[in-house]
Amino acid sequence: MFRTKRSGLVRRLWRSRAPVEGDGEADRGTHGSGGCCMGKTTKVAKSNAGTEAELKALTHSILKKIKEKQLEVLLQAVESKGGARSPCLLLPSKVDAKVGQQSYSLPMLLYKVFRWPDLRHSSELKRLSCCESYGKINPELVCCNPHHMSRLCELESPPPPYSRYPMDYLKPPDSPDSGPSSSDTGGTTYSAPVGLSDSLALQESGDRAHWCVVAYWEEKTRVGRLYSVQEPSLDIFYDLPQGNGFCLGQLCSDNKSQLVQMVRAKIGYGIQLTREPDGVWVYNRSCYPIFIKSATLDNPDSRTLLVHKVFPGFSIKAFDYDKAGSLQRPNDHEFTQQPRTGFTVQISFVKGWGQCYTRQFISSCPCWLEVIFNTR
Repeated sequence: MFRTKRSGLVRRLWRSRAPVEGDGEADRGTHGSGGCCMGKTTKVAKSNAGTEAELKALTHSILKKIKEKQLEVLLQAVESKGGARSPCLLLPSKVDAKVGQQSYSLPMLLYKVFRWPDLRHSSELKRLSCCESYGKINPELVCCNPHHMSRLCELESPPPPYSRYPMDYLKPPDSPDSGPSSSDTGGTTYSAPVGLSDSLALQESGDRAHWCVVAYWEEKTRVGRLYSVQEPSLDIFYDLPQGNGFCLGQLCSDNKSQLVQMVRAKIGYGIQLTREPDGVWVYNRSCYPIFIKSATLDNPDSRTLLVHKVFPGFSIKAFDYDKAGSLQRPNDHEFTQQPRTGFTVQISFVKGWGQCYTRQFISSCPCWLEVIFNTR
């Protein structure tokens, strides 16, 4: 009975492995096995029969040595694709496995099998802050839960010119020509969104506990109230099996646009926003790309800002406090002012904007977020 259950768990885990290019199931847009930020992808050829059989035998051999309760933890994480809260899977970090001519540590093998078949090196990974192994250097036991990891989004430098989004950047706040003209915004002159004035009210009222506030927008309309964030980590989602955070699905929206409703349904597990020692990170938990614009992601000498594409399963440092401290308040073509007490990061779900897209401004995107940081 013991062996039967263990063998059953191992078989279920193998059936839940990450698809490889050529399986008929792999999808670059949904599984995030490709490159990041500028649309660069790494094609992964389907393994030949010999390598596949060798990988299967090795994976079965390793999994059968893991305790039954640990197998259940791994299965919960893999089958829910990270949607269910699963504890750490602490295993020896020194155990190596060999597939063909390539050797992998035990954590790397599990990450390759169950999340990223194209993974080459541990330097491509970032551990999520919820993990027990976060911040630890060379522990004897390391968490091998594949959904406690993310892929690092590497920024290309210099980027292709078509991906740049024009802005009047780093002008003094009171510059007379810092506001947008009607031609800048396609015929519409924008004032500051309602969310920004709300943010100022929060800060002026003496609320110093929050480190950011989040506004959810559908095209040009803000939906719901601002969400004030005190905890170090926040899940922002539409539908999450064990969600705890900012649930967009509970907001009342009057928008009847089919495109908005379609994109809203694709938000799924959404994103995880985390304040860490080196800045604020965004982890894409959904099955579709997200698009991010932030003043601290780009060269401070540039007069243009990039809109960065972040694939599913990838993380990006969306806001850097050290860089922000050396920048003046950015002026966006879309809005005539920004809150004087912080910086704003804009995140669009599924649909991008900028010069290489039909939507020139984020206010034309179906579903997007505004994250307003309290830098006090």
